[in-house]
Amino acid sequence: MSSKTQPSLPTMDDFAAVITYGGASFSPDGTQLAVINNRSGQYNLWLQPVAGGEQTQLTFYTDNAVREVAWSPDGKQILYTADVQGNEKHQLFLMPAAGGDAEALTGNPEVQYFLGDSPWSPDGQYIAYAGNDRDPYAQDIIVREVPTGEDDRAVADGRINFAGSRSHDGKFLLVADGRSNLEVLPKLLHVQTGEIEDLGDPDDLANDRPAVWAPDGSGFWMVTDRDSEHDWLGFYDLATRTLAPVAQPDWSIETVDLSKDGKWLVWSVNENGFSRIQVLNRETNEQTELTGLPGGTLPSFGGGLYLSPDNATMVAQLVTPTKPNELYVVELETGATRRLTASRLRPIDESLLVEPEQVEIEAFDGLTIPALLFKPHGDGPFPAVLSIHGGPEAQERPTYAYRGFYQFLLSRGIAVLAPNIRGSSGYGKSYQKLIHRDLGGNDVKDFEACANDLRSLPWVDSNKLGVFGGSYGGFAVLTCVSRLPQYWAAAVDIVGPSNLVTLIRSFPPTWRDVAKTTFGDPDTEEEDLLRRSPITYVDQIVAPLYVIQGANDPRVVQAESDTIVEKLRERGVDVKYDIYHDEGHGFTKVENDIKAMRDSGQFFIDHLVG
Repeated sequence: MSSKTQPSLPTMDDFAAVITYGGASFSPDGTQLAVINNRSGQYNLWLQPVAGGEQTQLTFYTDNAVREVAWSPDGKQILYTADVQGNEKHQLFLMPAAGGDAEALTGNPEVQYFLGDSPWSPDGQYIAYAGNDRDPYAQDIIVREVPTGEDDRAVADGRINFAGSRSHDGKFLLVADGRSNLEVLPKLLHVQTGEIEDLGDPDDLANDRPAVWAPDGSGFWMVTDRDSEHDWLGFYDLATRTLAPVAQPDWSIETVDLSKDGKWLVWSVNENGFSRIQVLNRETNEQTELTGLPGGTLPSFGGGLYLSPDNATMVAQLVTPTKPNELYVVELETGATRRLTASRLRPIDESLLVEPEQVEIEAFDGLTIPALLFKPHGDGPFPAVLSIHGGPEAQERPTYAYRGFYQFLLSRGIAVLAPNIRGSSGYGKSYQKLIHRDLGGNDVKDFEACANDLRSLPWVDSNKLGVFGGSYGGFAVLTCVSRLPQYWAAAVDIVGPSNLVTLIRSFPPTWRDVAKTTFGDPDTEEEDLLRRSPITYVDQIVAPLYVIQGANDPRVVQAESDTIVEKLRERGVDVKYDIYHDEGHGFTKVENDIKAMRDSGQFFIDHLVG
């Protein structure tokens, strides 16, 4: 009698063996894309032929991570930003498009710079970017003359400004003055005179995000939530200073772009987490939805749609729950689609992969909490992990989360519930605002509602629940184990703050004012902030806890994790603590990212399965 050896399950390393993409920029001739990806183990610049074929590496960083990229109009140079070991102090660099040494355009290691949406002027003589080099608490708009290297501080009004796109005639530069996550004041810089003009009401702010210019300079498209729960698309007419609606769906528009000839206007609608890409032929006024693309999402950091200079094609970057992010080429006239990249580096049996079910959980006050529920193959009962996203004003979307971490857990018989608790974006600004000045308030009741929902499922082992999250999700993890200790058998916290008072006081300078609006003011509300902080309830933590921290994290500094780990060790609580000395708020090095997910997965297996 013979026996067959059962094939071994893929490891976390197998699920995580994928290439992750950042931004991209077309060459002026449309034949190549300059793309940011971590194929080398770190985020570097690569050239990708649009026709298909192998990529060519342009930068060779191991500690620096490339963050933004923009090809020059003459095709000879590529502009990009990069930081060091996750410190988010982005610097500007300019390199030959054919490869070679990069020239550092900025060099202050304590300053953070950001490129504009379309940083190059049409003639290629100027670039626009933002930086807090003059005042660490403000972000100015700087225009550099590339041939001479001379800088003009075009906007220095003490606000947190970001450079938008420049009109085709070079006369105007759009500026976004960010007051909060839901309040952006659009401004118009008259380049020749230096005049800066408000295009919104500073006393009645909306989330006005200026986007792309009309080729004739008559105005620009803008994404806004004016008089609406959701972000919609409008055209701002410069002659009349009015905003006319173009698209007002029942969900929020997330990004928009325009072909150079003005024929094709494309935008994406965030429909319950999925990106639905729309194409408008402005010559025929015919609008279509691209259905040839996989059902997934665009990058959470914005963008993800790139229109070719020849006005014929678009490249879209999409990720799904079972597939890593890929680049797809779309013919705008026909909608024909082809996959350009192959991001999975090791084969995975697709029958093992699980698509989530979209569910709704009732909150204590009657609100509905949207969530993604991943059920392992089989009957159960299964352990389950509650995974809480960061932000807090982010959104859990149907993606290949954490390099396939959910899929790894599922392959080991661990279910995942990933909710969009109050404060999440994507479900209207009223829902999003519920988290303002209330972290550790009513969101705790949402965490409990999610835990009870899991316990009510007949196929879940209610005695084996874990909780997982990073950043605000890490705060949620610490909140759960300290204030709802009866639910959890294990917990993993990645770069999560433990004390809201010390957190806000340690934020980067440009975050201070926004943080007070979102989190609270530590100078006047210290008692309330401490009431909502996990550190206050640290003596109630009994669940085994795994804490992961980046030593260079500028948002949640290492002391936030050190403090809670020290207090738990004093009490003899089972706590595992890993510090990544070459990382910041999250991971840029592939080996670190995979190790953290591998160790997190094993921690849950040991405490929920083993």
